[in-house]
Amino acid sequence: MTTTDLQKGIGQWPATERPRERLLAKGPEVLTDAQLLAILLRTGRRDSSAVQVAMELLHCAGGLAGLARSGVDELCKIPGIGPAKVAQLKAALELGRRAIAVPVSTGTKISSSADLFRHFHPLLRDLKRELFKVVLLDAKNTIIKETTVSEGSLTLSIVHPREVFALAVRESAAGVIFLHNHPSGDPTPSAEDRRLTDRLVMAGDVLGIRVLDHMIIGDGRYVSFADEGWVKL
Repeated sequence: MTTTDLQKGIGQWPATERPRERLLAKGPEVLTDAQLLAILLRTGRRDSSAVQVAMELLHCAGGLAGLARSGVDELCKIPGIGPAKVAQLKAALELGRRAIAVPVSTGTKISSSADLFRHFHPLLRDLKRELFKVVLLDAKNTIIKETTVSEGSLTLSIVHPREVFALAVRESAAGVIFLHNHPSGDPTPSAEDRRLTDRLVMAGDVLGIRVLDHMIIGDGRYVSFADEGWVKL
């Protein structure tokens, strides 16, 4: 389509070119990223169709991955994008993340670090802040519960063993697995990550709760302290 066509309201386009009608007739896989976003946006602005606004949105954000990482205030600076539309986009992206995450629920047996990565990577990879989670396991390495312990840059003061193991004690967990993300995309452990892990392992030894692993998730890859031999099972 020409630039002039894109500036027109989608209602003025031929039915075969309208994103929603194309999706219903041929399936979502035939649509471009901008066309799919246009369906979520529903409307454009006075001088641009929803598709053109979606194209500008993708350009400014740096593609879908950038869109997922962008904050509300950043997106609202784009003409034609307000809080309501940002909420629609963020909700759709979150649903997509949850849909592709491999379920890890109570009773699931953990047999490898890859099991956890397949579940948590879609949920954590686009976050702009660090999230520290603990997965509680019984004596057979099946999941009792998983929960978020803290948000923000990890330090010994923020992730305190007392807080981390309080839930494990209440739930009578035999073992725990820690995991967090690196917003930079590089899962290489920092010196602080190593010190924190050592401190948590020592606290677990005192309480009789095994620390089975500490996984750091980046963009498409991860580092497992257990796989590397840094946590002795």
